[in-house]
Amino acid sequence: MIKEQLKIFADPQQTAEAFGAYLMKQVEASESFHCALSGGSTPKLLFKYLAENYTDEALWKKLHLYWGDERCVPPEDEESNYKMTNDLLLSKVAIPEVNIHRVRGEDDSAGEAKRYGEELLDAIPVTDGKPVFDLIILGMGDDGHTASIFPHQIELLDSDTVCEVATHPTSGQKRVTLTGEVINAAKEVVFLVTGAGKKERISEIYNQEGDWVTFPAAHIDAGKLFWFVDEAAVSGLDMK
Repeated sequence: MIKEQLKIFADPQQTAEAFGAYLMKQVEASESFHCALSGGSTPKLLFKYLAENYTDEALWKKLHLYWGDERCVPPEDEESNYKMTNDLLLSKVAIPEVNIHRVRGEDDSAGEAKRYGEELLDAIPVTDGKPVFDLIILGMGDDGHTASIFPHQIELLDSDTVCEVATHPTSGQKRVTLTGEVINAAKEVVFLVTGAGKKERISEIYNQEGDWVTFPAAHIDAGKLFWFVDEAAVSGLDMK
């Protein structure tokens, strides 16, 4: 991470709104736009902002939505990333059903990882055997994980498949996740990271200190990479 990749805003709401405007400007300028979403608290603010401020049906017809990872739960489960997105955004805008590409978390995890990978290869332009997203939105956990690539499965960064099954290190819950090579093949990746709880990890990644090399988030190096963060997440960061 370099200083120029950091986009700093006052608080989580302003961070979400700034990114939302940035995203939809790109969608407006495109013929079709393939974007992978993430879960988490800041995306909740993002989805609410988009639902309230972007109502043009023509805009939503251009946007194809996917998920960077999903818990292996049914779509009506409170832990489902799809459910959160549907409740806050999809059910409130005129996006065509065919533009929504959800992970079937209710199905067998290994089979679904294979199926979803094949769907991405069919729906998204492919280069060197990898689907090339226009933009992937990522978060970062307190342990430095991103998507559902956790430190104890950091090898998923180098998997040659599109999707893999990940296992949460504490709960053992299965998840379907994009692999690191697919994430890094995207035209653009944006991290949405807010809150003082993320400050230590951002500092370690930024300065390449401590255990930074064990954090999957530190190994995301797409050609165009930005971190949209709030002031609390970088407070006291020595930005040399």
